[in-house]
Amino acid sequence: MVLLLFVDLDPELAALIPLGGFFVLRTGVPPRGPLPTLARAYARAPVTSHHDVYGDPLTFRVRKVATSLRVSETRVAASVAHQALAARLWSVTLGAAVLYGRVPDLDPRTLHWDPDGGAPDELWLSQVRALPVTAIDEVVREGHLVPLAAALRARYAVAPRLLWGNAGSALAATVRQIARWAHANDRPEAADRARALGAGLFAHPDLAGTLDAGTLRRRSCCLYYRAPGGGLCGDCCFDRPPGRPHRSGTPRSSPGAASG
Repeated sequence: MVLLLFVDLDPELAALIPLGGFFVLRTGVPPRGPLPTLARAYARAPVTSHHDVYGDPLTFRVRKVATSLRVSETRVAASVAHQALAARLWSVTLGAAVLYGRVPDLDPRTLHWDPDGGAPDELWLSQVRALPVTAIDEVVREGHLVPLAAALRARYAVAPRLLWGNAGSALAATVRQIARWAHANDRPEAADRARALGAGLFAHPDLAGTLDAGTLRRRSCCLYYRAPGGGLCGDCCFDRPPGRPHRSGTPRSSPGAASG
């Protein structure tokens, strides 16, 4: 039996840095001034000016992603933006659970977001407070993914099945990244813990069945293939983009901002 030694969260969550950019969570006061909270992003605020980052951060982010992908379908941009943010939230909490044995309280009212930032999404936590590992589902799925999905469905008519497929894909990618890091750093217990936590999270009805149990390919599509030059993600339910002729040897590709 492997004995896991857990430590409390440090104020800067420094142990997460070696896991990669999706796992890093900045803490304290953002250096470029106040940023909106994710609670504000999830609120059903009226659509404001294209340049109003703080008034309606979710709309601003979707428009920014649409411009970056050169896509006119806001539903596609909303999906890609959603998966990228889901990957950040899963990464921070699972990374902390594995390395600290605690998870940070990511209350949407204290977690700030720069919708005009790059990828991975820039998040700032104003107050670091430790919660037990058993709180991961409450912190991420209940606290963020449920209200985020509601906001995106209301504004962009994105299908619930697609959004939960995004969340499941991002969760599986997070577990794989932790396992890769654990293998490279001779930490097999970290990989085992990540897989066990992931399996527990996938047991919830919102996430259960989002991926094929045998192949880990998702049962829905994030729509990235609909962007100009977009291809299929590595876990896509399609073997080739719908409506395109099959070309032998064509590789799958995925949007870097949503890879987790």
